[in-house]
Amino acid sequence: MRVERSFRGISQRLARHYLSNLGGEEESDDRVVGEGWEAELSSKKVSIGPSLSLTEVTVVFEGEEDTLDPLIDDFAQKAMRAGG
Repeated sequence: MRVERSFRGISQRLARHYLSNLGGEEESDDRVVGEGWEAELSSKKVSIGPSLSLTEVTVVFEGEEDTLDPLIDDFAQKAMRAGG
């Protein structure tokens, strides 16, 4: 299963940290691997108004559905708390 999710207001570094806390191991700046799952990260600046921009981190999760569902839910809760 492959799931792509985007989160605004957090950094790629913080996303890696959260994934590590959820049982993953950082393989590089844009890849974290856990038991039964892996995640590829990328980030870009997005405009949210005429003069404001935020970092948007995109995470592509891959693994079995039973493994990914709780992982993505837990990650999203952490990311949303951090991102406001």
